Amino acid sequence: MAQVQEVAPPDYIKTIGFKSNTPESQLPVLKLGEYLVLEFDALNGEEEDYYYKIEHYNYDWTPSALMKSEFLDGFDNQRIRNYENSFNTYQIYSHYRLSIPNQFTKALKVSGNYMISIYNSDDELAFSRKFMIYENKTAVGVSIKRSRSIAHINTKQRVDINIVPNGIQFNNPKQTVKVLIVQNNNLNTAIKNLKPLYTIGNELIYKYDSETSFWGGNEYLFFENKDVRAANTGVRTTDLQDIYYNYLFTNYRRAEKPYTYNPDINGNYLITHVDADNPSIESDYVWVFFSLLPEEIFEGKDIHVYGNFNNYEINESTKLTFDPENNIYSCPILLKQGFYNYKYVIVNKDNSIDEGTISGNFYQTENNYKVLVYYTDLGARYDKIIGLGEGSSINISN
Repeated sequence: MAQVQEVAPPDYIKTIGFKSNTPESQLPVLKLGEYLVLEFDALNGEEEDYYYKIEHYNYDWTPSALMKSEFLDGFDNQRIRNYENSFNTYQIYSHYRLSIPNQFTKALKVSGNYMISIYNSDDELAFSRKFMIYENKTAVGVSIKRSRSIAHINTKQRVDINIVPNGIQFNNPKQTVKVLIVQNNNLNTAIKNLKPLYTIGNELIYKYDSETSFWGGNEYLFFENKDVRAANTGVRTTDLQDIYYNYLFTNYRRAEKPYTYNPDINGNYLITHVDADNPSIESDYVWVFFSLLPEEIFEGKDIHVYGNFNNYEINESTKLTFDPENNIYSCPILLKQGFYNYKYVIVNKDNSIDEGTISGNFYQTENNYKVLVYYTDLGARYDKIIGLGEGSSINISN
């Protein structure tokens, strides 16, 4: 059976954000019973109608055997009724906001993997996003260590996990328990399909070296343009044409430089506006010009701007091109005012992503790790998520 992939939005849909109990957009991992908010902007000014559908999936993102009525209380395929038009902005847009539960979709009844798909009024798929719902039935301990391998001791971080069931009994855990380890809310680099290394009584222990190791990466670069008229943090100059243009300071390759601690929000972004009561509809869209100094090592390579601002997607709009007149690589991206994390990555011919050549990999980098624990009981028809653990490498140890 085919694994489902997220569908990226068309050019005129921007700033897709999931929120729950935190202000910033995130990989939505919600506790069963918590509310979910999905927001996005449509920049074509047509005030179109959009509809949402929700599906349930197995651990490996193949469709689960559940009927809709088994995981959903109420109905989906409803119109998103909550939308407002932008106020006082050069770029006109409509801001859509969907909350679940709502009067039609009363509750999501089971834990597991979900996909929400947004359709236009012609029933064409505009975009889709994954989210997860978990139950608290296990204690999940997460600790971040340096790599044990001498080759990677300065560049990788490994994740040690221990899982203790809480009020449930694991049947045959090597077959029925699966984990997913996510670094900085980026599902593209997640580690999956790990078996427990050993068990002590009820406790499952994952103490691998290479199998649970991630590249440390580097702290994200950032800029802030909450006041679009003035040069802010990271913004060199600003210019008003049909809309505002913000030119960022030119970045350089950091791989050979020593590591410096620079607090970031792990690739995330936050929509914010200096004078606004409601940044969702008062923040403007700005052409943000990213630029990078050239090096020989970049020649013939595809370089992209990377971050959660577009769900870590790589496409033509994120690609840098060489500008011989100014001797820089540059790329304009249309972004809503706020605070953004980003980095530069190289995309190889096989579409794999190389984060280290430009940014470097350092074991000291502060990264966020989430561990989701899936369980398929004997005879069960779907994969539950029975626990969530979280760890940060800020206190990384040997």
